[in-house]
Amino acid sequence: MSKKLLVVSVLAVLAATAHAQSSVTLYGVIDEGFDFTNNVGGNQVYELQSGYVQGSRWGLKGTEDLGGGLKALFQVENGFDINTGHMNQGGLMFGRQAYVGVSSNSYGSITLGRQYDSAVDYLAQTTANGSWAGYLFSHPYDNDNTDDSFRVNNTVKYTSPTFAGFQFGGTYSFSNDTNFANNRQYSFGAQYTNGGLVLAASYLQANNPSATAHGAITNAGDENFVGTRLRIFGAGVLYTLENTTVGFAYSNTDVANPVSSSYVGPITPSGGRLSNLRFQNFEVNAKYQFTQSFYVGAMYVYTRATLASPTTGDSHPNYQTIGLMGDYNISKRTDFYIQGAYQHVGGDVTGSVLDVAYIPGADGVSSTGNQLVVRAAIRHQF
Repeated sequence: MSKKLLVVSVLAVLAATAHAQSSVTLYGVIDEGFDFTNNVGGNQVYELQSGYVQGSRWGLKGTEDLGGGLKALFQVENGFDINTGHMNQGGLMFGRQAYVGVSSNSYGSITLGRQYDSAVDYLAQTTANGSWAGYLFSHPYDNDNTDDSFRVNNTVKYTSPTFAGFQFGGTYSFSNDTNFANNRQYSFGAQYTNGGLVLAASYLQANNPSATAHGAITNAGDENFVGTRLRIFGAGVLYTLENTTVGFAYSNTDVANPVSSSYVGPITPSGGRLSNLRFQNFEVNAKYQFTQSFYVGAMYVYTRATLASPTTGDSHPNYQTIGLMGDYNISKRTDFYIQGAYQHVGGDVTGSVLDVAYIPGADGVSSTGNQLVVRAAIRHQF
């Protein structure tokens, strides 16, 4: 009898230990608010919109301790619209993230699946939209993907450990095509953190994004621009002193032979098709934490675009975007916020849809070079 009790006790201890070494977490965000847009095709729009500061989502993530500082890990995350119940990211069940991998305390982590690229992982944190403000504060058309308009499929990602404040990583996304380079993606980035200082930089290249149905970037209605080649690079800095955080970010997006944008459809300026489309974004942002529960943030972005046409030459529309936001936490999981974004488009007139204002998240493009969106919302995290 005593031997049986001993065996049962040992098994119970082992089971408890195994349980302690593994974990699975259910989590989510529900972000719902009321939006007013002053000009959508010449009309005012009042509407409920889901998921602007953070996309509404639910997910599962977990780890298993494999011993020796090694862990298995996974994450699957669904994005949805709370107003309709529809799935976002082109209707994918786990369109936000879906990956599995291993991590080591000494060597970093390798993960496989649908994931974020290095522009999102590193550069985005130095922008207002990629850190605290969300969609409305994105650079025009989210051209640099710092608000993760697209994720990358078939992706192998490496993330290093942190060495004296320095961390780096990269992604490679397979085309899953007989043409190895057709709709593939690769990116890399790095950051350095020292006290209140953060420096970050990244580079991304995608070949023929959305050219195939099963490649790195698919035409699911969530890519920013479609062309034969997409290149995004940039760098930024954040500095926090007591309750104040200030930042500057620069990004450069280059689209060869652009065809369309998921935001505005076909790009057909007067004189014919473009051979190249380029955006340069210059952003300054600041946030002040008045109390532990309340902060106010602001940002300004100047964007210079270059539209290259073999028939009409280059033209240069420019975009100026201003954003202001206040956020108040009524508990650890629930907050109320109000934010507004205003955009003005000037410079050269090209005769294309890119001449008019469009704030990402608005119901549609303006009929003029100006657009204003104001949002009041509640967010709950679990």
